[in-house]
Amino acid sequence: MKILKYILLTLIALAVLGLIVALFVPKTFENERQIVIDRDQQEVFDYVRFIKNQDHYGTWQLSDPGMAKSYEGTDGTVGFVYHWDSKKMGKGSQTITAVSPPERVETALDFGYGSPARSYIITREIAPGQTQVTWGVKGETPYPWNLMSLFYSMDKDFEQGLQNLKAKLEQ
Repeated sequence: MKILKYILLTLIALAVLGLIVALFVPKTFENERQIVIDRDQQEVFDYVRFIKNQDHYGTWQLSDPGMAKSYEGTDGTVGFVYHWDSKKMGKGSQTITAVSPPERVETALDFGYGSPARSYIITREIAPGQTQVTWGVKGETPYPWNLMSLFYSMDKDFEQGLQNLKAKLEQ
């Protein structure tokens, strides 16, 4: 019985410690990565502006082929909504909030808690036939979920997604 009591007290102490640490962890996050793709800016932009194309290069979409997806509106235009429901990735939605050809697509990412994060893909011509693509996200994570930012960063996901995009567009 004493061992059970110590285990319970240890678990409670760890939970309280986690809640205390979360008070000091930033509640905002920002992740961004870039890559150069050997294609014209317009061609790259015309591909990335369509959210459904993320199924071919986005690490989250590729990690769960059985993900349930639904759509509202016209892809590539403001107001288009992409919904997902996945046992592995959870539930959420991505809504196009701005399209500025041939440079920028902005979306709101809603993971079901807190305010939606702001995601963006920026294309910039760096030479004829070469385009720099920047993919990023900015947002807030409510307390105590902000503690997770100590253990997880989206940087690797963006790096892999951009590598996938490069391979897809340069084939």
